[in-house]
Amino acid sequence: MTDQVSAVGLHVPDFTLPGTGGEFRLSRQRGKPLVIYFYPKDNTPGCTTEAGQFRDLHGEFAKLGCAVFGISRDSLKSHEAFKAKLGLTFELLSDTDETACRLFGVIKLKKLYGRETLGIQRTTFLIDAAGILRREWRSVKTDGHAAEVLTAVRALQ
Repeated sequence: MTDQVSAVGLHVPDFTLPGTGGEFRLSRQRGKPLVIYFYPKDNTPGCTTEAGQFRDLHGEFAKLGCAVFGISRDSLKSHEAFKAKLGLTFELLSDTDETACRLFGVIKLKKLYGRETLGIQRTTFLIDAAGILRREWRSVKTDGHAAEVLTAVRALQ
């Protein structure tokens, strides 16, 4: 397999990132389903909405044994403040060098105020207990997305 997650049904390669709860290593998450969602930036409207919806449903994910992690290129300091401000009950991972962003292919050319820039495409991945990618959602619209992901987690059971 290449160093990028390329298709549903394939094993997701191991990676490590710093997180608000300490170092995250994908291989340590085996044995339970896992949701990883990539978002552009802390404290922006869409990202705040998305994080809040995952927070509000976090208890339901936990009942299913499913961990949730948010990833952006923001610093740990920014993540800590964002997590505290929203009362998030799950961890945020800092990908300042774009290790996971490249692995999952979420860096895309975007237009902002008429200028082209590279940024994170809002994307969510569902990985099963064996480390196999089971679902992906690209170009996510935030409203109702966390509930849609929860439904997919339930379908894994």
